Amino acid sequence: MLLLSLSTVLVVWLAASLFTYFDAREEFEELLDAHLAQSASLLVVQSSHDLDEIETDHAPLLHKYSRRVAFQVWDEERVLRLHSANAPTQLLATQEQGYSNSVIDGKRWRVFGTLNESGNNLIQVAERTEMREELAENIAGNLLKPLLFSLPLLALLLWIAVSRSLQPLIKLTAEIGRREPENLLALGTTSAPAEVQPLIERLNQLFTRIDTSMQKERRFTADAAHELRTPLGGIKAQAQVALASVNDEQRCHALDNVIAGCDRTTRLIEQLLTLARIDNLSDDLTEACPLKSIAAEVIAQIAPMALKQDVRLELTAENGRVVSGNPLLLRIFLRNLIDNAVRHTPSGTRVKVEIGDINGQTRLSVTDSGP
Repeated sequence: MLLLSLSTVLVVWLAASLFTYFDAREEFEELLDAHLAQSASLLVVQSSHDLDEIETDHAPLLHKYSRRVAFQVWDEERVLRLHSANAPTQLLATQEQGYSNSVIDGKRWRVFGTLNESGNNLIQVAERTEMREELAENIAGNLLKPLLFSLPLLALLLWIAVSRSLQPLIKLTAEIGRREPENLLALGTTSAPAEVQPLIERLNQLFTRIDTSMQKERRFTADAAHELRTPLGGIKAQAQVALASVNDEQRCHALDNVIAGCDRTTRLIEQLLTLARIDNLSDDLTEACPLKSIAAEVIAQIAPMALKQDVRLELTAENGRVVSGNPLLLRIFLRNLIDNAVRHTPSGTRVKVEIGDINGQTRLSVTDSGP
């Protein structure tokens, strides 16, 4: 995160620096062009009065920067009448009016030309391109120096700010890392900043759900151990009786009891697993449940046991009966009802499942012939 922030700042800084550099150079170039035009206008005014009184002359260089500026004044016959000491004796540019660029004796010039009011005299003012670029780069470089020095300072301040803002998360990470696996107590939120409190609240909710799940698992393990202890003890006792039996009748009777005990234990395990599945279901997991298809599915599962006990299963249901609920819970509920009915009804009878309507409400009933 910190590296991303610093990278973003660096990219923005580079973009701002490049924009500042090129914008400053462009503005400075325009300023120098305006200076050429202004110098030319002054020469136009001067040449209109004094040009007829002078012969070809050289204007002296009075300032150290004068060497970068040159001018020429030509009469109507394009005879050079006045020029600066650093100006060549030929036209600075073939284009007489406006801005242009030229190369004379290997030197590049930026030239502005114009005519006087009568249109007879040509005035050309020029600057050496190399000197213009040097000045532009110096000025743009001076503008960039504050940005150059501000980048390390900005990066340092950003590093400090982000590091300080991440301290609560670092402390929270360390606190969670020091916790024992069984420690699911809620984290304290009083000393945490407002930005971190939502995260701590979500972690506390997660700890609560994990603790609830672990308690359910412990309770299921304890219940399973308690419920299985008695039937397993009975199975062991019957197996010992079978081993100690001296005749086949007694041995077969003990083995039948072992098989019956195994069946009861299997049923008990199925009930325990069903309870475990119910505990893990969400309370708000509801949907449209077609009762006829659910009942048919459960009957198909119990049919082998019913056939073994010579019990006939019947389903009478109206199409389109739908209730809102949890389909898994409905299957478990209906399976328990039908299973109990099959187990406790005499052989040769029937168990009838009916789905209908009473007073505008859906009714599901399981009827057997048992006591």
